[in-house]
Amino acid sequence: GPGGGVVRRKAGAAAAAAAASREWLVVPASGRARVEEAGKHAVMARTGLPARDLRVLDPLLSYPSTILGRERAIVVNLERVKAVITAAEVLLPNSKDPDFARFVRDLQARVLTSADQAIPLESAAISYGDTVIRDYGSTKVLPFEFRALEVCLESACRSLEEETVTLEKEAYPALDELTSKISTLNLERVRQIKSRLVAISGRVQKVRDELEHLLDDEMDMAEMYLTEKLAREDISETSSRVEVDDHDHDHDPSQLEEDMDEDYRSEPAGTASNGSFIGYKPNIEELEMLLEAYFVQIDGTLNKLSHLREYVDDTEDYINIMLDDKQNQLLQMGVMLSTATVVITAGVAVVGLFGMNIGISLYTPVGEEQTRAAHVKFWETTFGTIAGCTILYVIAMGWGKRSGLLQ
Repeated sequence: GPGGGVVRRKAGAAAAAAAASREWLVVPASGRARVEEAGKHAVMARTGLPARDLRVLDPLLSYPSTILGRERAIVVNLERVKAVITAAEVLLPNSKDPDFARFVRDLQARVLTSADQAIPLESAAISYGDTVIRDYGSTKVLPFEFRALEVCLESACRSLEEETVTLEKEAYPALDELTSKISTLNLERVRQIKSRLVAISGRVQKVRDELEHLLDDEMDMAEMYLTEKLAREDISETSSRVEVDDHDHDHDPSQLEEDMDEDYRSEPAGTASNGSFIGYKPNIEELEMLLEAYFVQIDGTLNKLSHLREYVDDTEDYINIMLDDKQNQLLQMGVMLSTATVVITAGVAVVGLFGMNIGISLYTPVGEEQTRAAHVKFWETTFGTIAGCTILYVIAMGWGKRSGLLQ
């Protein structure tokens, strides 16, 4: 009845909500990881990300390597590394992969080693107009989001580098063995190696292109300064509260309106009245140096794969040359056998003439002397036929070499 339909719809909605929720491993700035159960909408509210950015982290969907800088978070999808980085924590889709456990250990170690050197958010940046001066004391400590991003980049580059080294160790001996002995087994091994080479090269190229895209776009890099944006917002909100309090106590309403108009006119370009800094461009040197370091590393990995691809291509060319040479030798042997067949056919024709039922003195000798003379003529005819065939064969071979048909 109607009641049963309502119950089924509620059960379906509950099942859909349960399916939408998933386990997230949260690594805060303190480094103590914890597992949380959160749905997509909860993560969107927590990080300020749209649903299309969270789809990049879905393990059931195939997306290319991507690094997205948003207002309150950074979305990272590099190889097996999938993470949402905010200014205070890292959200990772929970997994039982051993590589994932290794990545989490590296992330916790990096966060913990820098936690003691971290500085309060309020003192992270001092604003002078459009310029932000950062003071980290004697040592410069990267913001939390950049330390987490560095671990993601390091893990992805290390994974690709390890796969490349493993492929090199298998490929070079297999290619050398193929050049020394062409067999079905060796050809199959090289075919599998070439397939892996194409797949790894494509993955490395995607990571390299993503890093190159970020390095070419300063606004995308500026979006990733999450800690600095929060610091500027806090400073702006504090300044706004102080100004409002001063105006409320020291000025009448008409004077307050004039001061607000004057403040609005004197506000720096790109600064909104609600404390958010639209179009603000921080000093991106730190992030640029970080991305360049891993860009050089991934570019080196790509160069190794390029050299291996060239070696594979050279080996294929060498194998093709060897096969062409074998084919030419077989063709020459075929020509030689055909020529020999033609020449022997000429000898067979001579034998056929003597085999006819015609009465000649060679077959009907009279007397002992004639018999001996007939035997001599027989052997002369036999050896003469063989010598003639041989001479014809030699003449044919000489003509073939002179004309370039044979080598």
